[in-house]
Amino acid sequence: MLKEINWFKLANQNDIGYWITNLILVCTPVMTRKGTAKLEELRKIESQIQTFWDSNKLFEVDAPLESCETIEKFFITFPYPYMNGRLHLGHAFSLSKCEFSAGYERLKGKLTLWPFGLHCTGTPILASADKLSRECEEFGCPPAFPCEDPNVSAEVETETVVQGRSKKSKAVGKSGGTKFQWQIMESLGLDTSEIVKFKDPRYWLKFFPALAVEDLHKLGVKVDWRRSFITTDINPYYDSFVRWQFLTLRKKKKVLYGKRYTIFSARDNQPCMDHERTVGEGVVPQEYTLIKLQVISEFPPKFSCINQLKEPIFLVAATLRPETMFGQTNCWVHPDIDYVGVKSTQHSCILICTERAAHNMAYQGILDPSRLGCIEIVANFKGIDLLGLKVRAPLCSYEAGVFVLPMMSIRSSKGTGVVTSVPSDSPDDWVALQDLKKKPAFREKYNLHDFMVMPFEPVPIIETPGLGNFAAVTVVDQLKIQSQNDKDKLQEAKEKVYRVGFYDGVMLVEKYKGLKVNSVKKLIQDELVRTNQAMIYYEPENLVVTRGGDEAVVALCDQWYLDYGSEDWKTEVRKAVANLSATDEVRRGLYATVDWFHEHACSRTYGLGTRLPWDDKWLIESLSDSTIYMAYYTIAHLLQGDSLDGGKPGRLNIWPEHMTPEVWDYIFLGIGNPDDLVKMKRHYSLSVEILKRLRNEFLFWYPVDLRVSGKDLIPNHLTYYLYNHTAIWPKEPNLWPRSIRANGHLLLNSNKMSKSTGNFLTLADAVEKYSADGIRLALADAGDSLDDANMKEEMAEAGLLRLYALLDWFSVTLEILKDPSLQQKSHYRTGAYTMHADFVFENTLLLPPLLWDLVRKFNLCLLIGAWQLELMYACTKFYVVTDWLTEIYEKMTRYTECIICSDL
Repeated sequence: MLKEINWFKLANQNDIGYWITNLILVCTPVMTRKGTAKLEELRKIESQIQTFWDSNKLFEVDAPLESCETIEKFFITFPYPYMNGRLHLGHAFSLSKCEFSAGYERLKGKLTLWPFGLHCTGTPILASADKLSRECEEFGCPPAFPCEDPNVSAEVETETVVQGRSKKSKAVGKSGGTKFQWQIMESLGLDTSEIVKFKDPRYWLKFFPALAVEDLHKLGVKVDWRRSFITTDINPYYDSFVRWQFLTLRKKKKVLYGKRYTIFSARDNQPCMDHERTVGEGVVPQEYTLIKLQVISEFPPKFSCINQLKEPIFLVAATLRPETMFGQTNCWVHPDIDYVGVKSTQHSCILICTERAAHNMAYQGILDPSRLGCIEIVANFKGIDLLGLKVRAPLCSYEAGVFVLPMMSIRSSKGTGVVTSVPSDSPDDWVALQDLKKKPAFREKYNLHDFMVMPFEPVPIIETPGLGNFAAVTVVDQLKIQSQNDKDKLQEAKEKVYRVGFYDGVMLVEKYKGLKVNSVKKLIQDELVRTNQAMIYYEPENLVVTRGGDEAVVALCDQWYLDYGSEDWKTEVRKAVANLSATDEVRRGLYATVDWFHEHACSRTYGLGTRLPWDDKWLIESLSDSTIYMAYYTIAHLLQGDSLDGGKPGRLNIWPEHMTPEVWDYIFLGIGNPDDLVKMKRHYSLSVEILKRLRNEFLFWYPVDLRVSGKDLIPNHLTYYLYNHTAIWPKEPNLWPRSIRANGHLLLNSNKMSKSTGNFLTLADAVEKYSADGIRLALADAGDSLDDANMKEEMAEAGLLRLYALLDWFSVTLEILKDPSLQQKSHYRTGAYTMHADFVFENTLLLPPLLWDLVRKFNLCLLIGAWQLELMYACTKFYVVTDWLTEIYEKMTRYTECIICSDL
């Protein structure tokens, strides 16, 4: 960024050979920085160049007023970051891919547009503001917090595999180990007088967006800042745009209303979307079949009150495999887990499960639909209290009943704490049952009689190709699994049995004999539910913790939702994925997401955002108002004035109240006639020319040529992005996104970034410490794939020093070249070549085949976004050539023309 460098000229420094490259890099002395003089010099130049860019509006670009087929455009976008704090290196790493692409496309002569929005929709800002207010009310202002350990868990990571999709849910404590919101604000360097202002959520919308723009300016990004904006109804133009989007989706029957299972915050009493979670982003509701195992023996004497109840009592086991219930031999519980008996007025019975599971049931109408969230506990048990009970299991061939037995691997955090046992097709069940049969002491420990265990053998229910009708038994023998402690082998066995059995297995039980297992699962589930032997139950597939601190449940809510489960809609999205330019890994991720996608709640009652235009008690949630805002970028600079919040009209003097649905329809859909629109009284700030100008801007820039994002947005935002584009422009695939590029998370110095450990850098601190160009070099070198990248501070330091050395070399050399007397004193010469090194260097620089080979490699790296490799061709080779030239001529006179050529 010392100047807008022509990288193609730098690329003319030819590959002088692998051995020379390595020799020079090894021989180059390690540079060190003492003090800040070098940094300050680079920062001074950066500031001058940035000022030059701004004053000359180099990155402000408009669509040509007249169509011109020879003009190429490139429209690049990045997911707008959330404005509840400063931007950090993780943001910078992902957006650097946009920055480098924008620079490359500009060099190719394209009109390149990179706009940058700022996201404020959702609950985090309001929740933080409310928390700050509560702390001031409770502890004073400034607060005097109690002297207790404020540290909280910084990281939680869980992983699950559901129907072929691996999903990792990762959350790093965003507060850096602090408990109170006031402390979080203090950690940002804010004083008391400033912190109190954040009790007003709207102050966040003024404070952090301005800092984000400032930090990105210092990084030197090529953004057209006229098009920047913040979201929520504080911005009347964007608010109007989002309302139009949802009116359009509703007309197309993409937005529906009804009861849907959704991740839910009991504390906030509303759905909890991805951006409203500290743990569990991307986690979705997981459907189970609740198998009702009726207790048909008496409880131990200390539970005599239970024995006197008139209602039937059921242990309820949550299973993903209802089609295997024909093979039950027993039921499992964990001896040490706490269980509860809860009353279900809905089903007129008592259900036994963990309290966590009962809490989920209470929000799904399973217990008392008239009192959602309420639990009436009639008894508390330890798992050991339930061992030996006899239960009647649905579809089970042991019609007289089976017994409740101990399994030590059951977790209270998953399912109901009650597990059905099908040893024919479950390696876990077969091994656990064998342990009990082979170990009399184990049975005796839990007072289990032989008749409860020994007579029960696996029941053949599925014929699995290559594994027979006792697939679990076969695989356990093959892997030589000895006990329940062989966890890795058990996991391998489980995956093999499921993969082959579910997709290729054939049912053996009479009613479904000969049918594929995967084709009867739903039929058997429906039969169990219809005959009142089972219920449908949901819970989060992994732990979800809301920003309010409560563990989320799954609730059956009346709400507005986007019908992402529609097969017709999915078909269109698959077409968009097929036509998309993306890596195979990204494409597979998008296809997999579309396959499992279902309805998505798009409304909530708490937070900041835009209200549903037809039902203003609901707000549109943050993943739903952020799907086609790229279209808004194309005209934002003509609507909004010089402000992020749209507080005043832009240069066309259009007032937000005149941006009616009919106007948006014309701009983005081409519906309507401009002459008719301007005749309407509510559009008096519009003219035919203005409307056509807006329409022209959209048509010129759309579609988005490249969308860059972190890989964590593949299963949510990026897929929603495709869904909504296919819905708004169903018959215009030419307006659908052209390319998506995703990258991994950023490690800092080979470790996860974490405020609590101190391994963390904000963007502002990084630029302050290493200069903008030093950081840009380090980000380019960090990595390009979906694997986690690693930015090393030593690379940023080396980049800074290399840049300074290059600057110093240029400065000294140019001074010498300007003054003939200095050239003579420094042993520079002109005239005919006289040394072998002159000819070698000329060939190195100018030999066409080698030159174009390097250019081709460099250009290919840019085309595929391989910035790490590009860095080697564009920068390292240039440094190698100049270092090599200096070293070659160190003890001989320098040839002036060679110096000038290398400078170019």
